[in-house]
Formats: sequence, C-alpha cells, structure tokens
Amino acid sequence: MPQSGHDLLNQPIPGLIRKIALPTSVGYFFNTMFNVVDTFYGGRISTDALAALSLSFPVFFLIIAIGAGISTGATSLIGHALGAGDRDGARHLAGQTLSFGLLHGLLLTAIGLAGARFLFGLLGAHGTVLELALQYMDCIFTGSVFFLVNYVLNAILNATGDSRSFRNYLVLGFFLNLAFDPWFMYGGLGIPAMGLPGIAWATVLVQAIGNCYMLMRVRQSGMLRHFRLPELVPDRRAYFQLAKLGFPSSLNMMTVAIGIFVITRFVARFGSDAVAAYGIGTRIEQIALLPVMGMNVATLALVAQNAGARQMERVVQTIRTSLRAGMILMSFGTAAVFLAARPLMSFFTKDPVVIDIGVHYLHIEAFVFTAYVILYTSVSVLQGLKRPVFPLVIGLARQIVFPIPVFYLLADLLGWGLTGIWCGILLVTWGAACVILLYVLRLATTMDGAAAVVPEAGEESR
Repeated sequence: MPQSGHDLLNQPIPGLIRKIALPTSVGYFFNTMFNVVDTFYGGRISTDALAALSLSFPVFFLIIAIGAGISTGATSLIGHALGAGDRDGARHLAGQTLSFGLLHGLLLTAIGLAGARFLFGLLGAHGTVLELALQYMDCIFTGSVFFLVNYVLNAILNATGDSRSFRNYLVLGFFLNLAFDPWFMYGGLGIPAMGLPGIAWATVLVQAIGNCYMLMRVRQSGMLRHFRLPELVPDRRAYFQLAKLGFPSSLNMMTVAIGIFVITRFVARFGSDAVAAYGIGTRIEQIALLPVMGMNVATLALVAQNAGARQMERVVQTIRTSLRAGMILMSFGTAAVFLAARPLMSFFTKDPVVIDIGVHYLHIEAFVFTAYVILYTSVSVLQGLKRPVFPLVIGLARQIVFPIPVFYLLADLLGWGLTGIWCGILLVTWGAACVILLYVLRLATTMDGAAAVVPEAGEESR
C-alpha cells in the first residue's frame, strides 16, 4: 500500500471515512472558495459579468461531468483491482486512465470552442452577457485537457485511499487564484488587463500547475511505476472498461449540467438579477454541502476495494455509516444557511434586488440539503459496486423528466413565479432521494453477509 494511502480492507470503517473524508472536504472547501473568489471579482466588474459567470456555470459543468465520470469509473476499477490483489492490473489501468483523460480533454476543447455560442443560446443569453460568457468559456475550453488530467490523476490516488494530495493541490490552487485573479483581471507586471477572461486564464493556469504536482504524487505512490510513453497507447479492453463505468457516470453528471440548464432557462425569464441571485445561491449551497462531499469520495473508495475483496459486510457498514453521518452533518448546514441567508448573499453583491431573490431561494433550498446527501452517498455506493445504470436513471428523472413539467405547473400555471421554481427543486430532489435510498437499502439487505456476490458492471438487481 502506498505511504499516502490507507488499508481500506482492514482498518475500522468509521475511522477510514474520517481519514479520507476530512482531507477531501478541506480540499473541496478551498475549491469552493476558489469559485467564490471568481464570483467576488466578477461582481467587481459588473452585474453583467456576474450574470455571465452564472450562465457559464452549466456550460462549465460539462467539463466537470466528463471529468467526474471518468474519475468515478477509474476509482472503481482501480479500487477493485487493488482489493483483489492485482497491483499490476491496477497500474496498467492507471496508465490507461491517464491516456483516456488526455484524449477526452482534447475532444472537449474542440467541441466546446465550436459549440459554446449554441449552448449559451439555449440558455437565452444575449447582448453583453452573451459576449462576456463566451469570452470566459472560450478560455476555459482551451484549457480543458488540464482539468481532465487533474481528475484522472486524483482518481488514481483516491483508489489507494490517498485524498491528501488533492487537498494539498486545492489549498495551493486557492491561494494562487487569489493572487492571479486580480493580477490578470486588472493587469500589471507585464500582464495586460483582461477583465473577465483574466479570471478564466487564472483558472486554467492553476489547473496546469496542478497537473505537475498531481503527476509527481501519482508517481510517488507507485501507481505509475516504470511508466513509459507507449503505455498511453489505447488498450481496447481497458478503454472498454473505463467507458462502461465512466460513461454512465459522466452521463449521470451530465444530467446535472442539463438540470442546471433547465433551471437557468426558467430563471432567466425573470431577468439577469434572478440569474445572478441563483448563481450566488448555488455557490453558498456548495459551501454548505462541503462537509459531506469528502464522504462521497471515502464511500466510493471503501465500497470499491471491499467489494473487490468480497468483504460485503464492510460494504454494508460503509453504507450505513456514511448515510447516518451525512444526514447528521446536514442538519447543521440547513440551520446555518437558513438563518444566515441575508448576510451570506450580501457578501457577494450589494444589489438589494439580487439579495432579496437569493435570500428567498436559500430559505427554500436549505431544506433540500439532506436530500442531496442521500442522493450523493447512494450514487457513490452504486458506482463503487459497478452499478452505474440506476444512478443514471435517477439523474435523468431528477434533472430532466420531472423538473420541466413541475416548473411549468408551479411557476406558470399556478402563477408562483420564482417561488414555483424553488419549490419544484425541493419536491423533485426529495422524490429522487427517497427512491434511490429505498433501492440502496434493499440492495444492502441482499449483501449483509460475507458470502454475498457482487454483480458485474452494468447488471442491476432483479
């Protein structure tokens, strides 16, 4: 086991969840604060720039969806190989994962640059906001490969139980971004003033620096030992395995991006103030969910390795521990956001209209946080068990199938306006959380014993 990892097959589950989740949550905190810094400086430019950043988020999320999907599939595959004692197979998968990420990063750059204007058109962007959003996302898409490489390198480390390396990079990235954002935005020391695109280029540079650090950590872990460039040549079997697990996970994440598209499209009908408020509200929501985001990584790694070792009683213990701890933590997050909604909104903008809309959003959204915990934990469990199909079905229902008619019913037919959209998010999310929770608990009862057998990828319980 690498020095930076943990013995996921023998150490006590609650302790392992803390050891993996805490560094990851700290890292996600700094990653979220990275985005907060971008939003803060975007607000210093203009309300239009802030709206452009908000509109860019669902488009940016396409990169996140591809990266997170590949990362999840890779963590599951490598974790299963390590759990089964096949270290050579795990190292081979690590090299192929890196190759897979590089290829998809280049594809994302080409597709993103060609299709950005069309995507923003779907969101209803126009005028100054559209041009600012295009300037921002063209820079981000140009650096897509750096984002994807960071995702796959982190996946390799997560499979070994190492969540500290990515945390270290995210902490460093936050402080670098804190310096780069105003420098690139306002110019100086040989750098011209770039405005909003400067914020994007700062992000790309931080990602490129992250590639160097994360690659060094993966090499030190032994997962790319004796690595040679020819090992990047695609192996059909490895690519098929990565695609079989990664693509459903990416599609599941893609449904989140489409869901944000749907919400933003409905919200945009109420003006740029509403879009800006929704964008700020989602940033605050991300901060509130930070304590449990690390638990998702811990759950995935623990389930994957222990399922690979056929230690199903530890898989069941992981499910129960993660769900219980996550729901307890989120009760505090709900209370904090509900009570502090106005000062939190006021930190990002002084526009009273934007603040009022955002406070109303957070007062409803705070009661969705526990549903998110149930959803995310359950999805991590199913992905760790090589069951990516059901999460995809839930994602499609939660993000696309039900929101459109529910939003239309509440916002338009009943005349609730923005309140109808916020309440629609609450109803749809809780419905999906209840369904997937019942599925996972039913699955757990069939595994409650060391003799249970884990199905192969893509098989669903009958």
